[in-house]
Amino acid sequence: MRRGEKPVSIVVTEAVQVESLDLDAQGIARLQPNVEEVAQGQSGKVIFIQGALPTERVTYIITQDKARFSKAKVLDIIKPAVFRAQPKCKAFGVCGGCTMQHLDIRAQIAMKQRVLEDDLQHIAKLKPQEILRPMGGPAWEYRHRARLSAVNRSIKKGTVLIGFHEGKSSYVADMTACEILPKHVSDLLPKMRQLVMGLSIVDRMPQIEVAVGEPEDPLSDDPKKNKPVTALVFRNLKPLTSADEQLLREFADAHQVWIWLQPKGIETVAPFYPETGKLCYRLPEFEIEMPFKPADFTQVNHMMNRSLVSRAIRLLEVKETDRVLDLFCGIGNFTLPLARRAKQVLGIEGLASLTTRAQENARHNGLIDKASFMQSDLFLVSTETIASWGKAERWLMDPPREGAMEICKALADLHAQSSQLLPERIVYVSCNPKTLARDAEILCHQAAYVLSAAGIVNMFPHTSHVESMAVFDLQKPQTQIN
Repeated sequence: MRRGEKPVSIVVTEAVQVESLDLDAQGIARLQPNVEEVAQGQSGKVIFIQGALPTERVTYIITQDKARFSKAKVLDIIKPAVFRAQPKCKAFGVCGGCTMQHLDIRAQIAMKQRVLEDDLQHIAKLKPQEILRPMGGPAWEYRHRARLSAVNRSIKKGTVLIGFHEGKSSYVADMTACEILPKHVSDLLPKMRQLVMGLSIVDRMPQIEVAVGEPEDPLSDDPKKNKPVTALVFRNLKPLTSADEQLLREFADAHQVWIWLQPKGIETVAPFYPETGKLCYRLPEFEIEMPFKPADFTQVNHMMNRSLVSRAIRLLEVKETDRVLDLFCGIGNFTLPLARRAKQVLGIEGLASLTTRAQENARHNGLIDKASFMQSDLFLVSTETIASWGKAERWLMDPPREGAMEICKALADLHAQSSQLLPERIVYVSCNPKTLARDAEILCHQAAYVLSAAGIVNMFPHTSHVESMAVFDLQKPQTQIN
């Protein structure tokens, strides 16, 4: 709702048929056009109904009324859909994090696959030669990274709210548990409320970042070594008092967590107590252990990341003689496993801090001779830039939501020049199907690639986030016979 708009509450008891679902998990229904709309050649008004699913007949309460559409929430479900599920989280409908809990997980995956295929068809005018089988994993307790907001609006009630934001709102949801966080982290939410309430800077600690790593030694009999390592980064906008520091140390000891502080920008994130520790995740198939810091970008779903890396490298069909480029490489999530299979891998990343972390991880895994890294702005790429990277038979790209348009345009320019620098195969890992489709249009209609395969990865169950993967193969020029 825009600023200044007044909410409405109009009860509609005449049931409507829900036709489809948008990515915000709102059911979409269309009213019959009135006489004036028919005369003007218009269709009926669209109603977006929170909590409604396709095939259902529902009554609803209008919360926002516009000329061409209304937004509403379900009042009664007259006929439920067969794929309706019982939400597990008590904060469902308030917290904006998991809007699809009322939809069966199989239906969620099918919907995301449809979104990917529709975007490829409508934006890129492409249909993959092969639809990859959707990848799924744990539906609950999967999120190993989270940014929790802390707000002191309820101090007068004797508490602080710590959690995720309400749907499309700046308000923080009143939640004491979260079903997608590991249980030991979810159980800490009420305890973190009490901790922050006891600090002198209760009104100057707006955020707590959570990062969970794998156990130091899963097979150890020592409980300190066989449990996940949990780091909490407290965003402290004012210095801590000695009493505050003591409370944090006691909290860390009581709950076996590693506390970090962030007084200013992300570059100031540093361990507080204990002074040392180890966060890491592992890729057993490739014998990789990946140390990381709480502020490093890593995939939130460790189990799905293992499957993602495995499938991407399998689809890339890397040979021992290949040189491979890993673009947007981060801390080396794909680079180091690729180095186990290829002759040489060059990881390219825009942030100097991540490039340094990737080099450290290559050294940690004994791959410094096979994996090298460089910093480069991958949103400013030309044919000369690609030439400076050198010839590589295989590319892997894992860009942010903005996609990799400039890289794809440079590849199209290289194709126009009949360059030998074009990779034979590209595996593109995407977190935004629309920018993937946009880039696929460039690669396939301007750079002579074919879309060999595409499919979704359900990295974020119960959310509208669509992670996907696509394979592009360079078309071989046909030899003319006279």
